Order: sequence, then structure tokens, then C-alpha cells
Amino acid sequence: MSDKNLVYSGKSKDVYQITEGPHAGKYRLVFKDDATGYMENGKPIFDPGYDSVVGKIPGKGAIACRFATHFFKLLKKKGIPSHYIDTIEENEMIVEPATPLSMEVEAPQFPGSAPLMNLEFTWRNNATGSFWRRYPFVQPCKNLHKVVEVWTKGDIDTLITMEALEETGAMSNEEIAQSVELVKNIAEIVSREFASKSLHVIDGKFELGRLKYGEGKIVIIDEISPDVLRVCNGYAPDEQGNCTAFEQCAMTSQSNGNRTIKNRYQVPAADFTDVFL
Repeated sequence: MSDKNLVYSGKSKDVYQITEGPHAGKYRLVFKDDATGYMENGKPIFDPGYDSVVGKIPGKGAIACRFATHFFKLLKKKGIPSHYIDTIEENEMIVEPATPLSMEVEAPQFPGSAPLMNLEFTWRNNATGSFWRRYPFVQPCKNLHKVVEVWTKGDIDTLITMEALEETGAMSNEEIAQSVELVKNIAEIVSREFASKSLHVIDGKFELGRLKYGEGKIVIIDEISPDVLRVCNGYAPDEQGNCTAFEQCAMTSQSNGNRTIKNRYQVPAADFTDVFL
């Protein structure tokens, strides 16, 4: 596939437009071995909750593709729409063309104006990561009942409120409600699938888009892979679903006004990639 057909190059995959053959007009996703995380003592710590690429994991792209294939096929069985068509190579899949939820800049003549790029819908079973850093009054690992947040996707992710999405015209109130329900339904399916393997999903993020051929129907696009999920193996819920192991699991610190939180029982992505293969 020629680079001239490259539509988008992201942290975890490249997207190509297919111009010939039985899938002409569709897109080809090529999953990369690049992995996100943070640096600690000069060494990369891989963590899907972070957005900076800190290294490569050989074979990660193929594993992520097989993982995503499993979940897209599972969603289809459950009647949940997506852009998935077929998997053609160990690290490549074919998908329907879709437009990520976004909005063109309304006043380009003003310096600093910029379009709203792709949106990501983050859902959280438990309070940790950036959620706890923003709301440190909440007990770590508290049950959040799959609370959904919307973030801009880019070099710097920015939280955007549902009201702002509607008032700016990026999405209608009906579209927002449908998207939140869709994300929660998918999150429940993913959480149950991991629970069947005695693993617990802490949180995750999905990207939604409007299908090009489907009257603009909003579906899940991009991927469901270890790159977009955080998983643990020490979940011990009480009657309210709050994890009772938080005192042993959560590690927090504060320095110069910056808070951090890590989870001892979080499973490295490399350790759960083959659980559904």
C-alpha cells in the first residue's frame, strides 16, 4: 500500500484508503508496535492511560489487531454497531469509512482559532488516573458506575463538558445521549468479558464516528485493544462496588502541586493481550 494513500498516522496505528479491489473505498488499519506510557528512572513504563509513545513492544501491533477483532466480532453478536468489516492480516483490518466526531473552526480569521478534532469517550468503573487527580477528595478505586467523560484527542487531551458539546453545535443533545448510552453498553460488554477471565477493567476510552455510508449513524470506530483499557487482577468490591483493596493497591503522591496515582494490581497490557486469543 503506497504512502500516498495514508489518511492518518496515530500513536497506535496507520490508516490507509483502499483505492482498488473488492474493498475499494474502505479503509485499512495497520496496527503498530509503538506503545504509550511514561519514563521512570530512565526506563519506559508502558501504560495505556498515558498518551506519549515511549517505546516499541515487538509483536504488539499483531496482538492488538487480534484483540480488537475479538471484541468487534463480539459487539456484532450483541447487536452493537461498529465500523469493522474484516481482518486480513495479523496486524491489519478493513473498516468502513467514518468521520470522527469533530467540528470545523467557526472563525478561522481569529488568531489561535482551531477546529475540534477527534473526540474520545472515556468511561470509568473506578476512580483512578486523571479522574482521581482532578477529584482527589474521592476515595481511590471508588465505584463510578461507568461515568462517561468526553475529551478532545490530540497532542494535549482536554476535557470538554457535555453542555459545551451541545452549545457549540459540535453535537446535538440527542446525539450526546445516544453516544453516552452506546459507550456504557460497550463498556458493560467489555467489562463482563474480562470478568469471565477473573480480570477487572478499571477504565477505558472509545472513539466514536459517523459512518460515511449509513446516514451519519454514530458507531464505535478506531479500536478496542490493550492500548485503550486499564485492567487489574485485585478487584475486591463491597456491596456498593467500591474496591476494598484500595489501601493495598493505590499509591498516591503529591509534589509541587502535582498529584500522581498508581495501582499495584494493574495488569501490564503485555500480560493480558492473549487472554482472548
